[in-house]
Amino acid sequence: MDATGEKRYIRKRLLKAGLQSIPFYLFRLLSVKKRKVVFTTIEGTTGFTCNPKYIALELMRRNEGLPPRFRWELVWLVNDAGKVFPYGIRKVRNTLLNRAFHLATARFWVDNSRKQLECRKRRGQTYIQTWHAKLGFKPTCLDRGASFSKIAYLVSKHDSDMVDWWLSNSDWYDRTLKTGSLYEGKTLRTGSPRCDGLVKVRGDAAAKDGARRHGGGLYGIGGGAADVRFLMYAPTYREGNSEVTRTLSTGGQFPDLMRLRKNMEKRFGGTWYILLRLHPQLVVRRIGAAGIAGDAAGGGFPEGTVDASSFDDMYELLAGCDAFLTDYSSAAFDAAVTGMPVFLYCDDYRKYEGERGKLLWDLRKLPFPLAEDDGELEKNIEQFDRDEYGKRLEALFNETGMTEDGNGAATVADFLEKLSE
Repeated sequence: MDATGEKRYIRKRLLKAGLQSIPFYLFRLLSVKKRKVVFTTIEGTTGFTCNPKYIALELMRRNEGLPPRFRWELVWLVNDAGKVFPYGIRKVRNTLLNRAFHLATARFWVDNSRKQLECRKRRGQTYIQTWHAKLGFKPTCLDRGASFSKIAYLVSKHDSDMVDWWLSNSDWYDRTLKTGSLYEGKTLRTGSPRCDGLVKVRGDAAAKDGARRHGGGLYGIGGGAADVRFLMYAPTYREGNSEVTRTLSTGGQFPDLMRLRKNMEKRFGGTWYILLRLHPQLVVRRIGAAGIAGDAAGGGFPEGTVDASSFDDMYELLAGCDAFLTDYSSAAFDAAVTGMPVFLYCDDYRKYEGERGKLLWDLRKLPFPLAEDDGELEKNIEQFDRDEYGKRLEALFNETGMTEDGNGAATVADFLEKLSE
């Protein structure tokens, strides 16, 4: 898009946002409910998931036994009315009027992504931004340099200006907020509520086994066998080539999954299964089981691989996994909280960095073994040293000042309680 076209597009977006903001002002005639919380994840495109899920669950727990007038009113805006939510959360279709009404009358907003340009916050409301990543690889906002578009700047700035508190888990993340999120306000050092369950399974064999059996049961694999192990493969979203068909057997940023599975069994023992977890934006675009080519035999997944992309909460599955593989997903740092082996497969490392902007870390210096092809990935698995890996993880957490204590959701709920009083 040339400069003239971009200006025309921005004017159109701003005009549309101005018109769509009118309901937000009209609903200001109604009072704000001091115990009402409105949750949203990825602009309503995902369901009951990520950091907001665990905050909502904690507030639901605190509602038990309370008289109705003292309970939290929990509302979740979601695009897909078919998404399932637990009893105690009011599921609302994420239309403009619904969004305007519920956001305008809620004391608290809890989100993990950007609000739309038309959203308007009124005096007396509190917006808590949990975001969907903390420590991460990818540059965002100003850190992207020239690849950060003007409209993306306007949307990001509009959202950040409304935020009252931003959840953080580390000194490192605090330092990135100004340029990486266009945010210079107050932070809450709570850790990531979605990581609470990952902290729980670290060092707790019974909890780990329960999570593993739960994940296997969801997909009818493993049969409860003691030697069953899971590796989650979660490649990130690539804005520039999301329409490209990729193959699950070889190439196209995907490793050879059959070879990967055999290598994991050879190095770690047991029977391994791979849970393929596509980025939510790819799932929304239907680049899932139908849009990714399988093996040459006819479009299916390689043996031992299941598509876990449609399950809303990645972290519910991750708690039961024994290893994690990604390219540039920040979930690598979250998976590391459990102490599980984390591997990186980046066969487009240099190209990706050229398109996206310089990554925030030198991947070769992280604890996670980096491979740029299948041969290097096989070597990394064969030579994996758990003791050395553990030492490097501890050094990373100390260097970043990272805190994940398993109490993130409870800490946020305590904070909401305090503000509501």
